[in-house]
Amino acid sequence: MKESYDVIVVGGGPAGAVAARFAAEGGASVLLIEKRQEIGDPVRCAEGVGTKELDKYIDEDPRWIAAPIKGATLYVPDGTSLKMRSGNPDHVYGYILERKLFDRALVEKAAYSGVEVYTKASATGLIIEDGKVNGVKIKRLGEEKEIRAKIVIGADGIESKVGRWAGIDTTLKLKDIESGVQYLMTNIEIDADNIEIYMGNKYAPGGYVWIFPKGKNRANVGIGLLGNKNEDGKRPIDFLNKFIENRFPNGKIIEMNYGGIPVSGGIEKIYGNGIMLIGDAAQLTDPITGGGIKHALWSGEMAGTVAADAVKAGDFSEKFLKKYQKEWESKAGKVMKRDLILKNYYINMSDEEANKIGKALEGTDMTGVLEVSHLVKLLVKIDKKLLLKLGANEIGL
Repeated sequence: MKESYDVIVVGGGPAGAVAARFAAEGGASVLLIEKRQEIGDPVRCAEGVGTKELDKYIDEDPRWIAAPIKGATLYVPDGTSLKMRSGNPDHVYGYILERKLFDRALVEKAAYSGVEVYTKASATGLIIEDGKVNGVKIKRLGEEKEIRAKIVIGADGIESKVGRWAGIDTTLKLKDIESGVQYLMTNIEIDADNIEIYMGNKYAPGGYVWIFPKGKNRANVGIGLLGNKNEDGKRPIDFLNKFIENRFPNGKIIEMNYGGIPVSGGIEKIYGNGIMLIGDAAQLTDPITGGGIKHALWSGEMAGTVAADAVKAGDFSEKFLKKYQKEWESKAGKVMKRDLILKNYYINMSDEEANKIGKALEGTDMTGVLEVSHLVKLLVKIDKKLLLKLGANEIGL
């Protein structure tokens, strides 16, 4: 570990790994630190990701693909099911990952690009001089050091400490955070290439229950509950256990994971003098699905590229790094805004309304309807008033 680098990335998840790699490929000297002793462990994710654009970040490898996904089934509270598949039976929409292997593969790719990687290295603070971030205070194996950098990229997850130290408000209100609990289960009967989603207050107030297959008779079974929607003090795990008692009475739990999922639609400002935040640290998860891997990869690439450009230009100012946020908003801002509106609509939906929508769509040809935009367009054809409820202009319909 040297005394200084062009860029220090704090956090070794997908966002951090990709940011470090793109910065290094752009000519910057880069240090990536991860507080845990192993990259990718523990898993705090349902592990689903779409295939679109994935090959830009990593070469496909069967080692980190637990299952290909070809369809989804959505259940409303009364049990009505809506099946969504491609017209092509061989078309793969996404993968359920082995995140421990996927994350490590991304970090390996960063290392091959010249990134120095240190695990069990915790950031304990930032070096801030004249209002600019100039490095990171690090503790590793009992030793404390100050490592200087021209740019620090915070990829340290939900309610980022790196962001707070830099003066960026990364706290989340209860309405903007989902509490998630997930079991890895075996000895269960599932469709190995189809995900299942259960919506409604019956299953998960202000959230949903998911079943993401990871091969034959094996799946991630989890729940996300909005912080301000808990009923009578019930915990997410209480709802999940009740669901499992009914759905998988003979299933066996072999692993448990839990954590918070930001669904705020993103922090208003994700950059500053010598600092950028990416992935969950910038709250860039999708507000309606809670999915974050795709957005982590995108934001990592953007921040890493801008960091390399800043090093070449010798300009690490807030004004220069604003380019990162502009690029993010250009690529994903409209969709994030739309999905935040959809989230706020969904969390106030009663089970009766959900059942009504389910009955209206039952029997409808839903071929190819696996993206949020396609589902919304289908819904508004059935209920024209939905356009007014959601705000047609804001959603872009």
